[in-house]
Amino acid sequence: MPRSTLSPCPATGASAVLPSGDRPFTPGPSVGRGLLYVALAAASWGTTGATAALAFDSSGLGPVALTFWRTAGGLVLLLAAWAVRSRRVRTRPVRAYQPQRRRVVRTLVTGVGLTVFQTAYFGAVDATGIAVGTVVTLGAAPVTVALGGRLLMGERLGAGGRVAVCGALAGLAVLMLGSDGTGTVRPAGVALGLLSAAGYALVTLATRFMGRQGAGADPFTTTLSSFAVGTVCLLPLAAAEGLWPHARELGRTLWLMGYLVTVPTALAYGLFFAGLLVVRGTTVAVITLIEPVTAAVIAVALLGEHLTAATVTGTAVLLCAVAALAVVEARGAAAAAGGPLSER
Repeated sequence: MPRSTLSPCPATGASAVLPSGDRPFTPGPSVGRGLLYVALAAASWGTTGATAALAFDSSGLGPVALTFWRTAGGLVLLLAAWAVRSRRVRTRPVRAYQPQRRRVVRTLVTGVGLTVFQTAYFGAVDATGIAVGTVVTLGAAPVTVALGGRLLMGERLGAGGRVAVCGALAGLAVLMLGSDGTGTVRPAGVALGLLSAAGYALVTLATRFMGRQGAGADPFTTTLSSFAVGTVCLLPLAAAEGLWPHARELGRTLWLMGYLVTVPTALAYGLFFAGLLVVRGTTVAVITLIEPVTAAVIAVALLGEHLTAATVTGTAVLLCAVAALAVVEARGAAAAAGGPLSER
C-alpha cells in the first residue's frame, strides 16, 4: 500500500505513489502503531460473532442478509465520513498516473474478498457456534496467507512465520480432535470457516501486492470502495434469502445492527487497512488471532457456549504464536530503521 511519493515503505522497501484521483494523504503509521491498529481491529472483530448470534435470534435474518446490512450500513457511515473529510481537507487534488484497469482490479478483488470473508464467517457462526467458527476461520488464515505470500509474492517466512503457521495448524488440529462429541464442531461450519479464511487471505495478499505494484490507495479509500462492491454483490443474494428483519424485536435488532455497523465494521476495517500499510501480511494474519480468543471468552462467559480443555489449549497455542511473531516483527523493523535491536 502506498504512503507518499518520496519515501519508501519501511516494512517492504517499496516506493509509494499517490492513488489516482485522491488527495495526497499523510504517511502511514509506524510499524508499532500498525501492530496496535491491527490488534484493536482484531479485538473488536472478536465481538462480531456474539453480536451476529444475538441478531440471528432477534431478527430472523440469515447470514447473507445480515452481512448485507452490515456492509451497507458501514458504507453509509464511511460515505458520511468522506463528506466531512472532503470539506475539511481543501488541498487541491494531485493526480498520479495509475492505469484504470489496476484501480478496477484492486477494488473488485478487495471487495469480493471482504464479501466472502464476512458472509462465510457468519455462516460458520450460524452452523457451528461462535467459538468454533471463529477459531477455524482465524486459525486457517495464517496458513493461507503465509503460503500465498510465499508462492505469489516471494515473502520469506522466517522463524516468526514458521512459528505462526505451526501455531495455527496446531490450534486448528487440537480444536478438531478435541471435540467432546456434543456436535458443536460441525463439518459444514468448519468448511464455511475455511472459505472465510480464504477470503481473508485474498484481501490481505491483494492489498500488499497491489501496493507494491503502484495500484494501492489510502486505507480510507480502500475500505470505502470495498464496502461499495460488497453491498452491490450481496443485495440480490440477501433479497433471495430474506432481506427484512422481524418486527417482533425490531428495537433490539436495530441496536445490535448499529453496533455491528460502527465498531467491528467501519472503525475496525479502517484500522485494519491502516495496519496493512506497514505490517507484513503473515504478521497481520497471526495478530488477528486475537479475534478467536475474544470471541471464545464472550461465547463462554455471556452466551453459555461450552469449550473443551483441548480447545482452550489450542487457543493458548495461538496466543503464543501472536506474541512471538509480534516480537519478531518489531525487532526486524527496528533493525531496518537502524535501531538498537538486532536484525532477524
